[in-house]
Amino acid sequence: MSKMAATLRPLFVSLALVFVTVTAPVDMAAASGGGAPAGPGALNLERPGAKADLIVVHKSARVMELKHGEQVLRTYKVHLGKVPVGPKLMRGDGRTPEGTYWIQSRKENSSFHRALKISYPNADDRVRSNAIGLDPGDFIMIHGTPNGFPPTKLPRDWTNGCIAVTNGEIDEIWRLVDDGVGVLILP
Repeated sequence: MSKMAATLRPLFVSLALVFVTVTAPVDMAAASGGGAPAGPGALNLERPGAKADLIVVHKSARVMELKHGEQVLRTYKVHLGKVPVGPKLMRGDGRTPEGTYWIQSRKENSSFHRALKISYPNADDRVRSNAIGLDPGDFIMIHGTPNGFPPTKLPRDWTNGCIAVTNGEIDEIWRLVDDGVGVLILP
């Protein structure tokens, strides 16, 4: 093996692992159990300190993962904005953003049970929206269902761009995610 090939091999392996992680199909059986452990290798969440360090949302699969390193702690089915395809462009467009964010703050007594505020818009979102003369909007959250409204009566995608889970799931997420944790929202 040439010196260059030996040097590039670890980089290629790392990139391949990232590609497989991002593009791997989601196990919908695990996803349907909202909040169920991701499999036999899932961390024991009863252990103090087992918290997520990354949230990954796969919009097309309607799935959100809480991760600790490369390990999936929990998988949830999610509801998105009323217009789920494509990145958010402007306030009121009903789209869920796509990109890299973090948990900015939390609201315990939200109109949607509990809510974690995402740092939308990021610099890329502002540039994209401003380039076409639009206000990108803000106040995108991961939250529960509307207070006083039966969750079974909600359509598949009903938010104004937020990511919604059940109230029981947002309670669990609330405990497992600290402010500042990264949020990756994929198409």
